[in-house]
Amino acid sequence: MPTWIRPRTTPALATAVLLLSAPVLAACSGGAEDDVRQAATSFLDVWAEGDLAAAARSTTDPDVATTLLEQTAADLPGAELDTEIGEVTVEDGTATVGWTATWDLVAAPEWTYESTLRLEEGDDEWQVVAEPALVHPGLGEGQHLELTRSLPERAPITDATGAPLFTPTEVVNVGVDPAQVTDLPSLAAALSAATGIAAEDIIADVEAAPEGQFVPVITLRRPDFEAIRAQVFDLPGAVFPTDTRLLAPTARFAEAMLGRVGAATAEVIEESQDDGSPRYAAGDQLGLSGLQRAFQEQLSGAAGFTVSVVSTDEATGDTGVEIAAVAPEPGNPVQTPLVPALQNAADAAVATQQQPTHLVVVRPGTGEILAVSSNEVADAGNALRGQFPPGSSMKAITATALLSAGAVTPDTPVACPATTVVEGREFENQDQFDLGTVPFTEAFAQSCNTTFIELGLGLPNEALAAAAASYGVGTDWQLPVGIFSGSVPADSTGTAKAANAIGQGQVLMSPAQMALVAAGIAGGTPVAPVEVVGAEPAGPVPPGPGQAVLDALRPMMRQVVLSGTATALNDRGEVYGKTGTAEYGTNTPPDSHGWFVGYQLAGPQGDIAFAVLVEGGQSSSAAVAVTDAFLGALG
Repeated sequence: MPTWIRPRTTPALATAVLLLSAPVLAACSGGAEDDVRQAATSFLDVWAEGDLAAAARSTTDPDVATTLLEQTAADLPGAELDTEIGEVTVEDGTATVGWTATWDLVAAPEWTYESTLRLEEGDDEWQVVAEPALVHPGLGEGQHLELTRSLPERAPITDATGAPLFTPTEVVNVGVDPAQVTDLPSLAAALSAATGIAAEDIIADVEAAPEGQFVPVITLRRPDFEAIRAQVFDLPGAVFPTDTRLLAPTARFAEAMLGRVGAATAEVIEESQDDGSPRYAAGDQLGLSGLQRAFQEQLSGAAGFTVSVVSTDEATGDTGVEIAAVAPEPGNPVQTPLVPALQNAADAAVATQQQPTHLVVVRPGTGEILAVSSNEVADAGNALRGQFPPGSSMKAITATALLSAGAVTPDTPVACPATTVVEGREFENQDQFDLGTVPFTEAFAQSCNTTFIELGLGLPNEALAAAAASYGVGTDWQLPVGIFSGSVPADSTGTAKAANAIGQGQVLMSPAQMALVAAGIAGGTPVAPVEVVGAEPAGPVPPGPGQAVLDALRPMMRQVVLSGTATALNDRGEVYGKTGTAEYGTNTPPDSHGWFVGYQLAGPQGDIAFAVLVEGGQSSSAAVAVTDAFLGALG
């Protein structure tokens, strides 16, 4: 038997053997890990891309995996998955892969958790084990995820004292259950008669609704519903589910400024997008207009969510086990300068008119908007953004231009003929009254058109616009709810210049801006409007016409009430103002808006300035009557 002699291994040779052997071992281990990592990454990438069928094909049981992934998509509707691979472990034909799941939930914070995939080595490739835990480590057989999203209670909009203006209020949703309708035209006609909603609109909505869907007609506060209950309650097909909404004290309470809260519209959801992802979802109660919409994020706060694992068998009554939660973040209040006593008095006053009527109240010296009121037949937005000829209420600004130019003093004798002709066009006083020659104060108090036209024509073309600008007219106010600041051209000549001097022609104003003009006269310093306490200034403080001009103008405005066109207000305290009748349209004789612009000093609510507009009121007397009702309601 031969004797084998084992060769002696030198240290250098041993080192060489080790160096040759180590890379071979590493290649074997690294190759498996790489294959596992690639298989896991491929599965997660395809799942995140939304190709559930392709993802399922890379598992040990595609049918089970498809059902699981589709259930997860239904559990987390619209959510997008982002993944990150972690540690890979391989042992005896099995492997585990740690990974991080980040779900971008719709209108909710992200949900991130750590999880693990199990993989098995097949004939040709590694496959992800099809089991519930591949979705979440807390998910077991016969279970699925349940996502519940919630918004915090909406933060309040408050009045000047900090008291909330919106409170949870019961409402009745008047609507139609198509399955119960026996005669749709008759039902629509009856609902229309009771609610004012057009019958053809009701019919169209019902016919377009999916089967079994409730069709809303109108949402009413409980007292308003009770007023029509007898007309609608027994109609076949009419249904009346109740709900709770966040509402202002009354339907018209400062509506133009405050806005309203209701079910989120597609437009509101779209404008809430942050980096392409909406903050809110269908069904959320959100601000739809006014300050409620302008301060949406501040008032709404941020949504939270809970995720629970529950049984797929609803019959078990399983309430689930919570596996994740993010608490909703409450919003912050928005304080307005609104004074409910003034708002309520204004609302009661405008309700006395059948024509669209607006009343805006401003605090002299601060510009704080204390009340914004419109009656039921009016477009509430016109109180702030309407564009109307101001008529003779503009004479407060024309008088400012004349006094500033030194053209007159309050005592200057001026002519007030019944008519005057400019470039062939005749202008006249109301009912062609003729005062002869009177002090400028009396021409102002009696609202003599011919005086102001003749004097206004003697001013430089830009003088009227400059006087208006000194009160803030034409300023681009930066406000959460816009105000039309007025428009007075600086280049008018001839008949246009004559008409502008008496608030006709090309001059346009909003009730809010005219209230700001009155506040500037009353306070001695014109002001920028304030809708939200503590907000950034809406614009530069207007320069004002100067103290001497205001000292001359105020007694003239007082005389309007003492002996002029607004003597009906003589018993309402220390009231100053200017009436206005503003022609518009193409009728003969033309229709007219009625205005009163003024202020009250040391009244029950302190110093206040205001503007009243009665659209189509035909004369200033309608606006004076509203002012009288308003001041009377204050006590």
